[in-house]
Amino acid sequence: MANESAGVHVVFGAGPVGRAVADELVARGRQVRVISRSGRPSDAPSEGSIEWAVADASDPEATIAAAEGASVVYFALNPPYHRWPELFPPLQANVLAAAKQAGARLVAIENVYMYGPTGGTPMVETAPAAATTKKGRVRAAMHEQLMAAHAAGDVAVAVGRASDFVGPRVLESGLGSRAVGPLVAGKRAQVLGDPDLPHTYTYMPDIGVALANLGERDEAVGEVWHIPSGGTVTTRAYLQLLADAAGVGGVRVQHVSKLMLRLVGLFNAAARESVEMVYQFEEPFILDHSKYTGVFGDHSTPLPDAAAATVEWYREQAG
Repeated sequence: MANESAGVHVVFGAGPVGRAVADELVARGRQVRVISRSGRPSDAPSEGSIEWAVADASDPEATIAAAEGASVVYFALNPPYHRWPELFPPLQANVLAAAKQAGARLVAIENVYMYGPTGGTPMVETAPAAATTKKGRVRAAMHEQLMAAHAAGDVAVAVGRASDFVGPRVLESGLGSRAVGPLVAGKRAQVLGDPDLPHTYTYMPDIGVALANLGERDEAVGEVWHIPSGGTVTTRAYLQLLADAAGVGGVRVQHVSKLMLRLVGLFNAAARESVEMVYQFEEPFILDHSKYTGVFGDHSTPLPDAAAATVEWYREQAG
């Protein structure tokens, strides 16, 4: 293990990914500082091992100050979906600059939008960036920014890529609040595309473990790593696991079409921005994580266990 285990681990972002990373780092006994515009989330304990700090990462000077003393910086920010092109690259640039100033390693979470449609071929880290969407091209450009900084020797960078999220605190996802929330309540789960196609979903706590490993292991630097998932099944099969955990019997699905998204998008920017990403649910969507497991091992949570924990969290929120 590298000396990155010492010093402060600074996490930019208090959303699901940032919280998962912070939880894992605390479990490892690390000193953790989480940075967000609003500070400590309402559901986080007031007493604990995490330092919650307020800073706006769109402000370069505030970002540098927030990362002072860091040995590892984690970039887990995610601006509003409809404002990615204007907000996302500058946020990453500021966090990169802060990591450079601190002399810290930078670990970034990415998604797989940059690969574009694959025709069902499993996605591997060496696949070309062939995005056909606006957000996919934003992601590809941001990755190039990271790798350029690493190649220039400015910052040691490691990248983890996940498929669609599932798990505690996950709301905006194919298996987020519009699917799991209704299902747990015994109602129809809203899904995009074809629910009978294989689709990889990445469990949020597994993301926390993976990014912590990338922050502490020297083998991770300069590379892209697909985060392991507990297995790839169809969306309907995953919904059934959730239904089993919730004790609600069979799965009832409400299909959300592109037309429906466009209509909702007249009033909802996030829905409008989701239309171009529906292709991910219209072909097999499989993430190959063999590179990661070959080096770091397979710590992925079995799907039934992930489903049970997801249902438990949703029930706590509803209770």
